[in-house]
Amino acid sequence: MEVLRPKALDTHPGDEIVSWALAQLEIARSILDNPGGGLLFATQTIGQVKAGLHERDAERWEQLVAILDRAEDAAVRREFDTARELLNGATKKLSPG
Repeated sequence: MEVLRPKALDTHPGDEIVSWALAQLEIARSILDNPGGGLLFATQTIGQVKAGLHERDAERWEQLVAILDRAEDAAVRREFDTARELLNGATKKLSPG
């Protein structure tokens, strides 16, 4: 049996993290209230984006992380309209220009 090292972690260098975060938040928004696990995967995805941005540059992304915290909280409380509005606001803050 061959034992391999773990794959290198994809950290989305530089501003690549922005396009990654936008794509992830779009997925989260689209599956938020889907039956069969959409809420679970959407909140997990929001959390991954929050963690990735915060880890990259906590000061730069502080406001966006706060919005994503609120979106995640709204989703867990099944306030889907509020969660979507917050996700829309987050993607606007992330979108270039």
